[in-house]
Amino acid sequence: MTREARDTLFLLAVIGWTLLPHAGHVPVWCSGLAAAILGWRAWLAVGNRPLPGRWVLVALLLAAGGLTFWSERTLLGKEAGVTLIVVLMTLKTLELRARRDALVVFFLGFFVVLTNFLYSQSLLVAASMLLSVWGLLAALVLAHMPVGRPPLAAAGTLAARAALLGAPVMVVLFLLFPRFGPLWGVPEDAAGRTGLSGTMRLGGVASVANDETIALRVRFDGAPPPPEAMYFRGPVLGRFDGVDWTRLPDVPAGARVQVLGTPRHYEMTLEPSRLAMLPLLELTPATAGPQLDGWSLRLRQDLQWQLDRPLSDRIRLQASAWTDYRHGPRRTTPELDDWRRLPPGYNPRTLAWAQALQARPELAGADARTLAAALLRHVADGGYGYTLEPGAYGRDAIDEFWLDRKLGFCEHFAAAFVVAMRAMGVPARIVTGYQGTDPAPVDGWWIVRQSNAHAWAEYWQPGVGWQRADPTAAVAPERVQRGRSLPPTPGLVAGTIGAVNPALAARLREAWETINNRWNQAVLNYSRQRQFDLLRALGVESPDWEDLARALIVLAALASATGAGWALWDRHRQDPWQRLQARVQRALAARGVEVGPQHAPRARAERVRAALGAAGEPLAVELEALDRLRYGEGLERPARRWWPGFAKALRQVGRP
Repeated sequence: MTREARDTLFLLAVIGWTLLPHAGHVPVWCSGLAAAILGWRAWLAVGNRPLPGRWVLVALLLAAGGLTFWSERTLLGKEAGVTLIVVLMTLKTLELRARRDALVVFFLGFFVVLTNFLYSQSLLVAASMLLSVWGLLAALVLAHMPVGRPPLAAAGTLAARAALLGAPVMVVLFLLFPRFGPLWGVPEDAAGRTGLSGTMRLGGVASVANDETIALRVRFDGAPPPPEAMYFRGPVLGRFDGVDWTRLPDVPAGARVQVLGTPRHYEMTLEPSRLAMLPLLELTPATAGPQLDGWSLRLRQDLQWQLDRPLSDRIRLQASAWTDYRHGPRRTTPELDDWRRLPPGYNPRTLAWAQALQARPELAGADARTLAAALLRHVADGGYGYTLEPGAYGRDAIDEFWLDRKLGFCEHFAAAFVVAMRAMGVPARIVTGYQGTDPAPVDGWWIVRQSNAHAWAEYWQPGVGWQRADPTAAVAPERVQRGRSLPPTPGLVAGTIGAVNPALAARLREAWETINNRWNQAVLNYSRQRQFDLLRALGVESPDWEDLARALIVLAALASATGAGWALWDRHRQDPWQRLQARVQRALAARGVEVGPQHAPRARAERVRAALGAAGEPLAVELEALDRLRYGEGLERPARRWWPGFAKALRQVGRP
């Protein structure tokens, strides 16, 4: 294989690796076209075949533009732009006729590396793109080594050294370059994410609970709350149409909250979700809520922390919570009527059952707390089962669950509890969110997964307000008291490792999550405020943008001066042969022998004999020895030991 074919195949492999993460984001036709073009170009390189003509490329470009407009309905914006840059990158490989074409491909490749971070900024993507940068640098090095057949390993080593030399500059820019708002609000692909929803249908929370991805991490100042107090409040659902539970509009009166005891201060990192809300620890009041730059948030009357837009970015916040609290009106108000309504014609058997329960002599005139306790006793003693796979339910799902099958997940128990309480005239609602954490903290952070998704209930008690009731605790106390969710079915690889060595699987997951969390905290969560904190640590009292700019200018000047000094020093050790040639030239000129930099040692020996005659023979012999050292195969002595013999011959000749 020729060197040109080898270098081309290496470049195509790097391009393919760089484009691979885009396969899940660009249209299918774009991925297929890119793979076909790269394969075609590899076939041309291996067979040393001619490249296609210009009209073929124009036709492909027009077809790609038309397909982009057809699939994206525009040629502008993030999706269309990324699709076009992927196509242009691959099409340019069909024009690799000169070094300038290769340079265009290299720098297009660096731009494509950046576009991968529009979709994900995870540690895996960063590592993958670091490999892509190294490959593109190695290809760039090869393009600047036109003579011979330099090995790929040598080019890769030189590229790695160049990347390491540039790393300090990268670190300084990361620490001090101003944090601007992202161009396209990246990454914003929250629509396809799993997690809590603003609505609930029986079976929906169970589907989320099959997801082991991380929803949030929380770290406490001091001792954490007990597992049974680890409730992270999400959407509160009050409107029921017989099938779906949805949220009610907010009441302008605001949240009526009374906190008791001492607060628990915590720090939380939230992963992106599809909801415009924050699942904070219950209860985080408005007076101790988070402050988020660039976000507008408020505490609703039902204690949901509402954002102005979906949480499309990972955020870090600090807040305080009181696990002992009271909230809601103490006396009956018109707004409570919304929490009593039930759709007509649905679940008639459960409604009749609840009314019969309320009519029992021992419950005659009972308050809401007593009725709730009676329902919870029924759940505990009624033969109910807690499962992630309860199966599908029909039109009157509550009837079928509560009175017939008695198998369900947390949302089945919460929904049936609320329906029964409303049937007895008690205001009640469903609260969704997360409950519990992993058994032990990882690197100081308690991990809450999507599998910790949970649904519980609240009912209203006159004189007290809203009270939490978790029917799941009655049928599966370990779920709430220990914060242990039902384990979902593992995948093939995880299942195999877990079956062979469960402890190893747990350690591997913990190690990866620790590394990933440190990446998130140190890199992705490095915010504008942390830049200012760094300047304060360096002695700047009230840092602002001007201080950042001045720090960058000073460091850029120092870097430029350092680079200039290094270049000045480095030139003395570049190409020792050229330096030796210049030194010999000066020494011969001092003795009346004029030679130029273009003359080889053998030609210089002839000029010495012509100018000095027999007196210059020792110099001529040494110069011929240098010629053999430079161009001969059998070296008589190392080149660094040649100069002393030549210097001795110079002394014998002396100066004219």
